[in-house]
Amino acid sequence: MAKSNDPSNPEELVKYIASCLVENVDKIDIETVEEDNKTILKLTVDETDKGKIIGKNGKIAKSIRNVLKLASTKDNNKYILEIT
Repeated sequence: MAKSNDPSNPEELVKYIASCLVENVDKIDIETVEEDNKTILKLTVDETDKGKIIGKNGKIAKSIRNVLKLASTKDNNKYILEIT
C-alpha cells in the first residue's frame, strides 16, 4: 500500500524516516552538500529528538546509513549522513 508522499530520492527518504521517529516534525532540516562522487546529507532535528534519531549505541543512525548505502547502488553515488 503506497502512500502519496513516498520518498523518491535519498534526501526525501531520510526526511521520511526522521519524521516517523521524532516528535517535532516541523524542526527537521536536511542540507545537501555535493562533493566529487559523494553527497553529504546533514540532518538537523530538535535537540530533544536527537536521541531518537541516533538510537541506543547509534543503532538507528547506523540503520539509516545502511538504507542510504542501498540507495547509493541505484544511482552510483555515495551518500553520507551527518546528524547535527
